[in-house]
Amino acid sequence: MAFWRNIFGWGPKRPRIALSQTVRPVVRARYDAAQTTDENTRHWAAADTLSANQANSPSVRAILRKRARYEAANNSYCRGIVNTLANDVIGTGPKLQVIGQDRALAREIEAAWADWCDAVRLAAVLRTARTARAVDGESVMLLSSIPGQDVTLWPRLVEAEQVATPWQMETDVDGIILDAYGRPAKYLVLKEHPGESGLAISGDYSTMPAVQVIHHFRADRPGQYRGIPEITPALPLFAELRRYTLAVISAAETAADFAAVLYTDSAPDVTADVEPMDTVELERRMATTLPANWKLGQIDAKQPVTTYEMFKREILNEIARCLHMPYNIAACNSSSYNYASGRLDHQTYYRSIDVDRSDTVAVEIAPLFRAWYAEARLAIPALRAAPAAVRCVWLWDQGEHIDPAKEANAQATRLANGTSGLPAEYARRGLDWESELTTTAEALGITLPEYQALLRRKLFGEPTSVAPSSDDSDISKWPIIDKTGEPDEEED
Repeated sequence: MAFWRNIFGWGPKRPRIALSQTVRPVVRARYDAAQTTDENTRHWAAADTLSANQANSPSVRAILRKRARYEAANNSYCRGIVNTLANDVIGTGPKLQVIGQDRALAREIEAAWADWCDAVRLAAVLRTARTARAVDGESVMLLSSIPGQDVTLWPRLVEAEQVATPWQMETDVDGIILDAYGRPAKYLVLKEHPGESGLAISGDYSTMPAVQVIHHFRADRPGQYRGIPEITPALPLFAELRRYTLAVISAAETAADFAAVLYTDSAPDVTADVEPMDTVELERRMATTLPANWKLGQIDAKQPVTTYEMFKREILNEIARCLHMPYNIAACNSSSYNYASGRLDHQTYYRSIDVDRSDTVAVEIAPLFRAWYAEARLAIPALRAAPAAVRCVWLWDQGEHIDPAKEANAQATRLANGTSGLPAEYARRGLDWESELTTTAEALGITLPEYQALLRRKLFGEPTSVAPSSDDSDISKWPIIDKTGEPDEEED
């Protein structure tokens, strides 16, 4: 019977194994970084699996803010690095250039924006916001209103701890109410700084819509809604730098305090004429005698001078790395640099500044300009006919070139071979080309088309039928910089 069951399939059926269910050998990969040994247990003891918001909890952010503010207030290098970063990124503030519109209307918009920026001191506000992101981890700007001017919009900065969830409420993120898509919808802003009353989560608060709050921080992880100080990785290094400096000073002071000692080679049982550990005051340029069998020895004031300089350089280089800043800018010292190495180190720094400025425009400047423009079109008569939206280009301050002659030659070459134009070259310097040319033409007593024609003749050798209003304004007679860097005396 068992034979026929096997032939005709009688009896219980045996399960069949599909090819896709074939058991394959398990591949076990080993990573050195994933191994836990007696040697690395203490090193990785602080590693965790917390989410971005749990890792940046209110208590953690409060500790980091306090320590970062302490270093910025007491460490000269920390204060200088933070101020240099804010000055290099923001400078005197971005300049507005409206494109795609009638030039007269564009100039009206640009002038009105510049007047408002001066009234609210926008450049200073942006520098403070940039400093806050480096030290506090985030900047919070509230779009408030102050009457008494054409445009009542007023940007008001508050510190990061004022955006907090009061004790009687619950939110998904500290101080932020999210919408169904995970975007900030409302902000809870304490009306009084927690440091005033000493209570971190109590007090009256205001609920502000997200469109009236400009919250800027560097998100290092997905799903992160609050920021930590950008100098967080450097905080232990700042502490070590200060400790080492104090240790070197203490060593020098100790060596200087014990200038000399009295010692003897006599046997221990010989009666001493001086008391142990007694002090003797000596006058300068004085000859004296010593007790019998006693000698005078001077302590060698040794201190790690060479090691100290090397330590300072390396630790400052490591501190500034988290801000993409080269050592010579962080230390304000280029004595060990040559021209090539200085420019090479600056390339990474200025690239990070370009990225930082792009984020500043997207997160701070653009929303601020939209709020200002919506009110300016109603409050300023010259802008009432302006369209509902305009295209903007923001011009920033540019650093001076180390070798102006080489930069001038490169600029002339780019203009001559057509790889660049006047708008791009003026933008490299943070200037509006049309405004600069108009100002120069007015100073020469000629019109803008006449000045442009003279520039074309000088740059490209084009003949022009436009005659200047005076002989002194003929720029074809001006000396220019040729490819060798020397001014031409005459022109054919």
